[in-house]
Amino acid sequence: MKITTATFIISNSDISKCPKDRIPEYAFIGRSNVGKSSLINMITNHKKLAKTSGRPGKTQLINHFKINNSWFLVDLPGYGYARVSKSTKQTFQSFIKSYFEQREQLICAFVLIDSRLAPQKIDLEFMEYLGESQIPFSIIFTKTDKLKLNELNNNIKHYKKTMLKTSWSEMPQYFITSSTLKTGKEPILDYIDSINKNFVLD
Repeated sequence: MKITTATFIISNSDISKCPKDRIPEYAFIGRSNVGKSSLINMITNHKKLAKTSGRPGKTQLINHFKINNSWFLVDLPGYGYARVSKSTKQTFQSFIKSYFEQREQLICAFVLIDSRLAPQKIDLEFMEYLGESQIPFSIIFTKTDKLKLNELNNNIKHYKKTMLKTSWSEMPQYFITSSTLKTGKEPILDYIDSINKNFVLD
């Protein structure tokens, strides 16, 4: 898939105000500072579509972008550490949960994982929540340029082993990316394109 247009539509924290278009929707989410905004900008070929920041917790709303006028890319607030108040963080959790459980157009969530780290409890718990809620998701390993190939392979093996030890019978679909080296874009877009071709929403 080639992205020709990527248009910002709306930012909000009210699920009822999300776009009403009956087109497929893909949500990107991960721990704060996992490189989500950089990845979104990389795969859409837009340097400033998603706002990047060295400060964790920059994204604080549900951001909808219409891609090629045929599907939505949704940039969600990060979970975990962020320099926001406890009450604000609880609000994030509330409307993110509402989004996942009420948004019929959502086809797949992409959970971003920092490839340099050992499996983090908060990531594993979030993916377990998605599984229990029957929300399809894939994993995107980010910042892979920071590792040697053997280190990356070992870390992913460790991740597989950890997930298979818990509540998973198999490792979910996953992608290896680097926003710096611009790797992983085509596999993610091809995956989205293959789903879109079979998309039917009652």
